Amino acid sequence: MPDRPHPTDRPPIAILASFSGSGGVERMLVNLMRGFLAEGREVDLLLIRDQGPHLAGLPAEINRIPLGSRHSLLAIPALARYLRRQRPPALLAVKDRAGRAAVLARGLAGTDTRLVLRLGTNLSAAMEGRSALARQLRYWPIRRLYPRIDRIVAVSEGVAADTATLARLPIEAIRVIRNPVITPDQGRLAAEPCPHPWFQKEGPPVILGAGRLQRQKDFPTLIRAFARVSQNRPCRLVIIGEGSDRQALTDLIRQLGIQHQVDLPGFQANPLPFLAAADLFVLSSAWEGSPNVLTEAMALGTPVVATDCPSGPAELLDAGRIAPLVPVGDVAALAEAMQATLDRPPPPEVLKAAVAEYDQGRSARHYLEELERNRVV
Repeated sequence: MPDRPHPTDRPPIAILASFSGSGGVERMLVNLMRGFLAEGREVDLLLIRDQGPHLAGLPAEINRIPLGSRHSLLAIPALARYLRRQRPPALLAVKDRAGRAAVLARGLAGTDTRLVLRLGTNLSAAMEGRSALARQLRYWPIRRLYPRIDRIVAVSEGVAADTATLARLPIEAIRVIRNPVITPDQGRLAAEPCPHPWFQKEGPPVILGAGRLQRQKDFPTLIRAFARVSQNRPCRLVIIGEGSDRQALTDLIRQLGIQHQVDLPGFQANPLPFLAAADLFVLSSAWEGSPNVLTEAMALGTPVVATDCPSGPAELLDAGRIAPLVPVGDVAALAEAMQATLDRPPPPEVLKAAVAEYDQGRSARHYLEELERNRVV
């Protein structure tokens, strides 16, 4: 990891992250780095893991630095060497484990690098149902290490409040910065042809779900709610995404006898044509941080329904005044809201206005404010 000259008088933005899947965190991080480049900044991306489809979307200008370990704790020595050699004024760590590794690496390196941690999930909701011991083991290092982080950034007010409670920090130590969801090329990407045949010709309304096929997204509730709606009107359901629950969801679809009305086409590198073409987008999650796909649907003017999960949907939908919010796991309430929204969709301009602050450039500039605080650049 040799030293290198910088073509400008401003050092690169250093980011510590792990690319290990197809989730929204990785996609938002790519958007954020594009925002930094648009602001004329270089980026050093220090990778704990370097797998996943979103890596293909990294701009060539990003300087990738693999740390040679697939585990955050084992990556600490390599990260400490980077901090000692390159002396970055600040480091943005993405997600909890990276943040804790960054604290320990800075101590090992003996540098004064400013640490900023981005958190994107409601951890207490994710840990609900776990044993008291499991929760304690998860929360203990947070309470020990987070006070040594210079700034925590949360993607929603709900994540900020949850983090302050778990880490026992004043809420003033945490800043909410909205995700860089709305990108300059969003319109162009959304206008690409949707590859699914149900969106390419006249037919019954198509309802869309999106996300990893796993417990957090609670797609069984969406599928059961769709089965109720389909009894009253012709419609179809498409759920894009991939994950470990595929077989269980396929079995449920077959048990309900709706296999000819539901399709699971897998991960989509560009979900925007699906969102733009859908008659209704439904977020059925049990918990979120700030649901990016819901934000994207609203930015495209697509009608939406969401569960009132912790956290994010209530902030996006103004506590249900913009579009329906229903209790988590309530099949009947979700079906009723889906039916009502298909009948009376909200005005597209209202949906678009509600997510105006989720702009890539605005988000990138807010992050730069935190990374460059208390120093002259």
